[in-house]
Amino acid sequence: MDQEQRTPATVEVCTRAHLVTDADSGDTHRAVRVALRYSPESEVRIVVLNEDAPGWSLPREVLEQGMTAPAGSGTARVWPCGRVATVVEFHTAQGVAVLQFDSARLTRFLSRTQTTPTPVGH
Repeated sequence: MDQEQRTPATVEVCTRAHLVTDADSGDTHRAVRVALRYSPESEVRIVVLNEDAPGWSLPREVLEQGMTAPAGSGTARVWPCGRVATVVEFHTAQGVAVLQFDSARLTRFLSRTQTTPTPVGH
């Protein structure tokens, strides 16, 4: 289900999420494949695969905190949605992007980022 790729300082997990929109087409809640990427030098990067979406970034700590209580930083907001889901919302000049994740998948991703070795020279 989830696929993981590691380099010494990077964690990347491909998983599923639901993209929630206010589209007039009626397709307001659809499953998408996303890549979650993290390296100690940068923020968590979320990219919807096979889409024209640019991808978004947020601090790792905001993602972790937002799984248990509402959290935010800059244009990103994260909050728990019931007991099994987490919502990640990004505000951009193009509008609002809302992704709903299975919390267990985000927990696995975050646990892998905690064990990422520190790059040489840091």
